[in-house]
Amino acid sequence: MTFPAFLPNVAAGSGVLLAFCAFALVSSITPGPNNTMVLASGVNFGIARTVPHLLGISIGFSVMVALVGLGLGSIFTAWPWMWDLLRVVATAYLVWLAWKLATAGGVQDREVARPMSFLRAAAFQWVNPKAWVMAVGACSTYVLDANIWVNAMAMACLFAVINLPSVATWAVFGAALRSLLARPRVLRVFNVTMALMLLASLLPILGAHPHG
Repeated sequence: MTFPAFLPNVAAGSGVLLAFCAFALVSSITPGPNNTMVLASGVNFGIARTVPHLLGISIGFSVMVALVGLGLGSIFTAWPWMWDLLRVVATAYLVWLAWKLATAGGVQDREVARPMSFLRAAAFQWVNPKAWVMAVGACSTYVLDANIWVNAMAMACLFAVINLPSVATWAVFGAALRSLLARPRVLRVFNVTMALMLLASLLPILGAHPHG
């Protein structure tokens, strides 16, 4: 079945479709590790250099949604210890990212520093607890089509369309603050604040479980 062929089936359940889109929007645009890092990237590097980061988040997460929709999310039911392992890995990685952000230099350093690449941003989704909660929560709550393959692909495509502008909003906001944070000392305070927010974004997520 081709992609256009299943669009009428998806549209037929307009109530479920709208509910899913609302879930995708709210979960994508609310604070979390991705949006915190994108905000900081917008400030430190501007919009153009943050684009690979944005695309990595959107495409990487959409791939995750597709795979979870095809059954990958069941690993947390079959092996509950996997969620505990994910939390340990995610905590260690985010602590490292927060440290790197908090110790970033001033204006001179940020001009030669590298923003997160497409591949790193895409790979980060697999150790991002919020991404797992979003993906498993969406795939276990909403059914857009009875065909599991069609359902997974539809969810992945819709998330890509909704997620990209949602996270880009944070980058645009960050870029708008660049002139206000041009002084090295002010930029340092901002980066430390973002590092603390990055760590704080883990607290409500680490206590959650993708299957409730």
